[in-house]
Amino acid sequence: MNGLDPIRGRVDAQGRLVEAEPRLAALQRAAGGEEGGPLAIPQVAALARLAGRLGIAISRPAVAAEGEADLDLWVRAEPEAGPEAGGVKLTVSGWRRRPARGPAPAPDPAREADFLRASADWMWETDASLRITALSPAAAAAAGQAPNALLGNPLTQLFRLAEAGEGELPLLSALAEQRRFDGQPAELRGGRGGRYRLAGIPLIGADGRFAGFRGSATALADSRASVSPAPDAHAAEASAFGARLDSALRAPLARIVSRAEAIASRGEGALRRDYAGYADDIASAGRHLLALVDDLVDLQAIERPDFAPEKEEIDLADVARRAAGLLAVRAADRRVRIDAPAAGEALPASGAFRRALQIVVNLLANAIRYSPEGGMIWIRTDREGDLAALVIADQGKGIAAEDQARIFDKFERVDPAEPGGTGLGLYIARRLARAMGGDLTVDSAPGQGARFTFTLPAR
Repeated sequence: MNGLDPIRGRVDAQGRLVEAEPRLAALQRAAGGEEGGPLAIPQVAALARLAGRLGIAISRPAVAAEGEADLDLWVRAEPEAGPEAGGVKLTVSGWRRRPARGPAPAPDPAREADFLRASADWMWETDASLRITALSPAAAAAAGQAPNALLGNPLTQLFRLAEAGEGELPLLSALAEQRRFDGQPAELRGGRGGRYRLAGIPLIGADGRFAGFRGSATALADSRASVSPAPDAHAAEASAFGARLDSALRAPLARIVSRAEAIASRGEGALRRDYAGYADDIASAGRHLLALVDDLVDLQAIERPDFAPEKEEIDLADVARRAAGLLAVRAADRRVRIDAPAAGEALPASGAFRRALQIVVNLLANAIRYSPEGGMIWIRTDREGDLAALVIADQGKGIAAEDQARIFDKFERVDPAEPGGTGLGLYIARRLARAMGGDLTVDSAPGQGARFTFTLPAR
C-alpha cells in the first residue's frame, strides 16, 4: 500500500467506529478495540472528539502503535451534518512505519498528588471549562468567602493570572494540550489578596476524556510575609474549623479519589471490569465524603448568629442557566434533559449571586439524581407578589406529604438507603434562601415528581 493512500472511516456520536476501511479496522483491532466499538486508537479518538465538540474540521499528525513499531499518521476529522449529525468522518493518510520510541515513564497518581501537595498552601479542582468544582476551606478563607459560594465560578474569578517567562500562561497552555503544568503566577482576588504559584495535573474521566484539573496554590514568599487584618472572633473560628477539616480530611480523601480515578480509567493498562467497578465505587464514596466536608464547613458558617449574605441585584433566570450549564455533563450521563429559561428571559431579584447559584445547583443535582433515565427537568420563572420565584420540577418518584417537612432538616433524606447526598444540602439551601429574605418550599406526591420553589425579593 502506498503510504500516501488515504484510508477512511466514520465515528458515530457515541465515539464508536461504525465504518472503517480494512487498514483502519486492522489498526483498531491492534489497539484492542473492535469494529462497531469505541474507537481505541488514542490520538485518533482524541481528534475525533475534539472535531465533534468544536463542530469544525481538524487536520493534525498522530502516532499509533502497531506491533513493535509506531505509525506516523495524518488525520483529518470532519463533523457530519444532516441525518448523520453528531458523527465524524475520518480520513487517515501517511501510514509511515518507524521503530517505536522507548516508553516514557507512566505518571504515578500518588506521586502526582504528592507533587501538588509537597509545598502547597491549599488545593483546588476545576471542570474542563476551568469552573471551580472543589476548593479547600483555607482557600475560601483567604478569598474572604465560603467554599460553596465559589463553586461554579471560573478559576479566573478567584485568581488573576499573570504571564510567566516570554509572555506564556502555563495554565492555558496546559489546558490546550490537556497536560500537567507548574509555575503559573497568579494573584488572589479579594480577601487577603497575595501572589501565588499554581500547579495542576489533568483529571481524566473513566471514558478517557479530559475532565479538568486538580491543582495546588502555593503562596510566594512576599505574600506569606504580608500581614492581614485581624479577623473577628467568628471569622477566625470558621477559618480555623475549615483549616482543621482541610488537613484532617480533605487532603487524604482527595488522594484516595485521585488514586481510585486513576485505577478506574485503566491508565496503567488493562484491568478486569469488576476491579474498575470497585475503583469507581471508591472514588464515588470519596467524593461523597468530600462533599460532606464542604457542607460541614458551610454549616458552621451559616449557623453563626451574625451570618448575613450580601445583597446585590441578580437575575434568577441567569442563575438557572448557569446552574444548568454546570450540571449539563451529569445530566447527559443520566440521559436527563434540563429545560432551562431561554437566553433572553430575565427574573430580577435581590440576593447574593453565589449563594443563589449554590441553592439552584443543589436543587438541580437532586432532580438529576432522582429523575428516571430519559426524563425531563423543567426550570420556570414566576412572580409571587413581591417575590421572584424559580420553580424546578422533575419526573422523579416524588415525596410523600409526611416527608416533605423533614427533608429540610439536618442529615435527613427521603430514603437513607439510596445513594445520594449528605442530608445537609436542602437544610443549607433553605437557611440561605431565608437569610436572603426568600424561602425554599416543595410540592410533591408519590409517583408525580417533585416541584421545588425558590424565592427571593423581587426588584
